[in-house]
Amino acid sequence: MSCVLVTGATGFVGRSAIAALRLRGHEVHGVARTAPDDVEVHAWHTANLLDPPAVSKLVRDAHASHMLHLAWTTKHSWFWSDPANLAWARATCGLVDAFAEAGGIRAVMTGSCAQYDWGVEAIGASGLACETVTPRRPVTLYGHAKQATTDLLEAWSTETEMSYATALLFFPYGPYEKPERLVPSVTRSLLAGEAALVTAGTQIRDFIHVDDCGAALAALVDSEVTGAVNVGSGKGSSVADVANTIARIIGREDLLRIGTLPSSDEGPKVVASTTRLCNEVGLAPRYDLETGLRDTVEWWRDL
Repeated sequence: MSCVLVTGATGFVGRSAIAALRLRGHEVHGVARTAPDDVEVHAWHTANLLDPPAVSKLVRDAHASHMLHLAWTTKHSWFWSDPANLAWARATCGLVDAFAEAGGIRAVMTGSCAQYDWGVEAIGASGLACETVTPRRPVTLYGHAKQATTDLLEAWSTETEMSYATALLFFPYGPYEKPERLVPSVTRSLLAGEAALVTAGTQIRDFIHVDDCGAALAALVDSEVTGAVNVGSGKGSSVADVANTIARIIGREDLLRIGTLPSSDEGPKVVASTTRLCNEVGLAPRYDLETGLRDTVEWWRDL
């Protein structure tokens, strides 16, 4: 059993990752501003991760051998261009370095599919993003900050004894997701008997249930796999299909308004190649889209 330090422990993905790590028998130490009552860990730590002295104290106090770093700027929509991305890139490099200095042996950082080049020439007509083939040329500040951090830590790890991997998350959905995002927005409106407004929804994305995402992160922490690993379902669904499935599950297709919101140019089909995740990490998603959305709808219904 390893001791795993988890930053961003109370976040949307963090909750599921902690549950998966505990299921694997790990001692989990969570980092949060305020310890929640509904997330069970061995110990909670409070620390400002943007403050180097606080980070040094955190990793010394935790005595963890492994770390899963999820904390980053996450304000809905704003995070794409948030200047704080630069601070989080610096802080992440400092955190991993301090963790190694304190005796840590393996670190996993969560990155994003936004690190890939989504252009048709780069990703191809299939829309399949592959870690070893598809160029990583982000177009947002968020993507650039994540990719720069990935590059630095991968290069740094080859010069040290630290085992390091980056999990490139695609499009998680599920319980505890921010209400403004697609799945909760449509779900909450329809459950309230209100019209759910959606764009034309033609863009195809790789939606993965957050529990599958958490299980993949826990498996990656447990593994010896290094470098970048996609965390997705390996299957693409259009935004319209997702909204229509939610409406059918709830039984309120009459309230769904596809095409009423303006659409932006969000690029072609973007789907994760899951070869590394399945064959090297040894983890395959448990939920298909229908089952995952049913689970999510029930969670919102029970609130």
